[in-house]
Amino acid sequence: MPTSPRRSAPTALRRNSHLYISPPRLRDADTFIAAARTSRKLHGAWVRAPQTKAAYREYVARFGARSQLHPLRATRAGILVRSAGDDALIGVFNFSEIVRGAFQSAYLGYYAFMPHAGSGRMARGLALALEYGFRILKLHRVEVNVQPRNTRSHALVLKAGFVREGFSRRYLRIGGRWRDHVRYALLAEDWRAQRQKSR
Repeated sequence: MPTSPRRSAPTALRRNSHLYISPPRLRDADTFIAAARTSRKLHGAWVRAPQTKAAYREYVARFGARSQLHPLRATRAGILVRSAGDDALIGVFNFSEIVRGAFQSAYLGYYAFMPHAGSGRMARGLALALEYGFRILKLHRVEVNVQPRNTRSHALVLKAGFVREGFSRRYLRIGGRWRDHVRYALLAEDWRAQRQKSR
């Protein structure tokens, strides 16, 4: 699902030959909402993406470019994954609850948009998001929490090198229900070691 003409393409935070990542912008509202509504069945009980203009405006206010103006002081950062060819929205990664000081940690949430789920593009998008998190936001630890039955999500984070650290009962309220989650984390030193091996 392409966005409006290329002249309005956002500034890339990071890119590879197939994808780039950028912060969410107000001008992307219609495209984002259409993608979220088309992907409702995919998202199911896993996540609630903004599906109204008001919800999207709130999302941009909290996670957009302004929240990332000073990366070393940012407490959240939203990232849209886009196709380098046509600016199509592939998915979203959100760094939230960034704690600074001695912790330098964040939670990472994410979701894909149809028809890109299962294409491998979110894995490549995750690699760009982690590079941004560790290099620009200067995080030491990124934590991901995945519902036990979300097999695609487990596969995504394990492939990226996340390590299972535990199980949290009735951890998050999603879709009106408290849901169990498996807890994973990736440390900056592990991320750097993986990058060295892949070269």
